[in-house]
Amino acid sequence: MNNKTKKVFPIYKPVGISPLDAIKILKSRNPELRKTKMAYAGRLDPMAEGVVLIVSGNELKKFNQYLKCGKKYIAEILIQFSSDTYDILGIPKYSSNIPEDEQIDKALKSFEGKFKFKLPPFSSYKIDGKPLFRWALDDKLDEITIPQKEISIKKISTEKIFKIQKSELQKKIIGKIENTVGNFRQERIRREWEKLLKKINQEKFKIIRVEISCSSGGYIRSIAEKLGVLLSSKALLYSLIRTEVGEWTVKNSLSIFD
Repeated sequence: MNNKTKKVFPIYKPVGISPLDAIKILKSRNPELRKTKMAYAGRLDPMAEGVVLIVSGNELKKFNQYLKCGKKYIAEILIQFSSDTYDILGIPKYSSNIPEDEQIDKALKSFEGKFKFKLPPFSSYKIDGKPLFRWALDDKLDEITIPQKEISIKKISTEKIFKIQKSELQKKIIGKIENTVGNFRQERIRREWEKLLKKINQEKFKIIRVEISCSSGGYIRSIAEKLGVLLSSKALLYSLIRTEVGEWTVKNSLSIFD
């Protein structure tokens, strides 16, 4: 399709960059789009990958319609660890409590229906004109009330529960941290993960792969964090792929590096 006439770009955002970075790359590789006004309909964190809708031109008048599209994800949740960002790009903590597989599956199923959650402290939602992550970095979260949101989770199902060796876990986490573009405290976070994993004697950890269908506005990181609470342990988002946004899927998405 000719990029000059195209108004909605379903692109596949790789791990390590933000949707805004993706727009910049899309424009840099398509000179005819450089002066075109664009916005992404639905944020996808740097640690996540998958479908992002980039809306342009006159189609921006319908931006809210695109923003409300339902979404599907494949998420991997690491048990026994939490962080201040609710994913691996944060300062980690550890719990020695290892939940049984049946407990995990039952807890996940309890999320189906209406799910109310507190916004992650490290997110772009603005309070008094300042994004939450800035309040968190300035150590001023106690000065504000973080709002709660409600989404509809149509389906959440356990696809697989597997274990990962500590050495492999550290290798993959450090690799993802080092490949993330932007200022996200990477050096401090890398040191904290290395220090924590060195202290832990346990050699294998559970990861749960789940498929999630939900309404717009959800933070899968918050589902992971809440799962840890329900299990009387800890949990965080290890990896995330957004597979669908409305009618757009991974199969009909564009690679911004083509």
